[in-house]
Amino acid sequence: MTDPQHGRRAQRPSVRDGVPAEDAGASGRTIAWWHCFAGIAGDMALGSLVDAGADLALIERELAALSVGGWSIESEEVLRGGVAATHLRVRVRNDEVVRTHAHIVGLITEARLPPRARDRALATFARLAEVEGRLHRRPAAQVHFHEVGSADAVIDIVGTCVALEVLGIDEVWASPIAQGTGMVRSAHGLLPIPVPAVVELLAGAPTYGTDIPVELTTPTGAALASTLARGFGPMPAMTVRSSGYGAGTRDLDGRPNALQVVVGTAASTAAGAGHPVVLLEANVDDVTGEVLGHTLDALMAAGAHDAWLAPVLGKKGRPAHVVSALADPALAEALRQVLAEETGTLGVRRSDLVRWTAPRSFDQVEVNGHVVRVKRGPDRIKAEHDDVVRVARLVHLPVREVARRAEEEARSRGLPDAPAT
Repeated sequence: MTDPQHGRRAQRPSVRDGVPAEDAGASGRTIAWWHCFAGIAGDMALGSLVDAGADLALIERELAALSVGGWSIESEEVLRGGVAATHLRVRVRNDEVVRTHAHIVGLITEARLPPRARDRALATFARLAEVEGRLHRRPAAQVHFHEVGSADAVIDIVGTCVALEVLGIDEVWASPIAQGTGMVRSAHGLLPIPVPAVVELLAGAPTYGTDIPVELTTPTGAALASTLARGFGPMPAMTVRSSGYGAGTRDLDGRPNALQVVVGTAASTAAGAGHPVVLLEANVDDVTGEVLGHTLDALMAAGAHDAWLAPVLGKKGRPAHVVSALADPALAEALRQVLAEETGTLGVRRSDLVRWTAPRSFDQVEVNGHVVRVKRGPDRIKAEHDDVVRVARLVHLPVREVARRAEEEARSRGLPDAPAT
């Protein structure tokens, strides 16, 4: 690659053992947290890391070792919903190759990438092959990638893994992941949003729908998040070093079409660090129980950490309810609108709080041949209630029996302890 201004080969930092040379002696774990309030796609993931400081020229130099020829990366500074972001486009000439998983493994292995970048990229494509194989009822080794095997998708995925290495990222975390709605055209024809591969890839991860008629989360984005993220939730306790936004292609109504990344050094939760949250509340005395129940569902679907009702005695002795929602500060405005629109309240109040959360990890087990997601904390394993209810209906067992079997299966498999934050 050449310096576009001077027409000569640019001088770039070296990468040693996965950490930029100038940071190689830094102590503590470096973490990156993706905030997926507008979903996640491969180009958005790579763009966010470049926007946060990853040297694009160095990334391109590493990617040049991939035998996919005829590509280039265009970088543009844009605004999305008033937020400054980096929009990356991978331009490819005449790429009509349908690559198999084995083909892509060969490309990545032969490229002599930094070891951790190589391993992350291989794990991401292995996850894709597993899911595509299950969806198309064939062994993972025989899977033919279409969109996710195209040259631009390969560059997005491998480039993201190289960018993580350029920034010296030891751990990746992510927020709950937003989904759009509607239909999208694929190599297999029209598919519903979220597409089947995204649903499968995010099994066990927190995700939620919106009424935005766009594919917010793509298979490449879902594969990166589900493979690389050590856990999902609010931003981990950290000393922030940098942040960035990777732009999506189009503008959206109601939120910036961008993926945020925050990069920093992990802080010990033992020191008392917590996560900032907002508490939104409204008092209502003229709303039916059915509407209140729907409001809770709508708040959770919009990304609230939790939502609940409390009965109170209002003015003039009227029975009333307090509707409450706990959320990430970035979602405060969107949730305020949900609360106001669903209940018709004339006022919503906000409190800024700190939330301490126990570390947790996610996995899935089978009960009578049916998948049940489980969540593991420092002191217990708990089966996801929605999965337990679904399986209980299918196998005609009590809910508590399905939960017991799922949790016992998780313990017998020796799932790893929940990660420390």
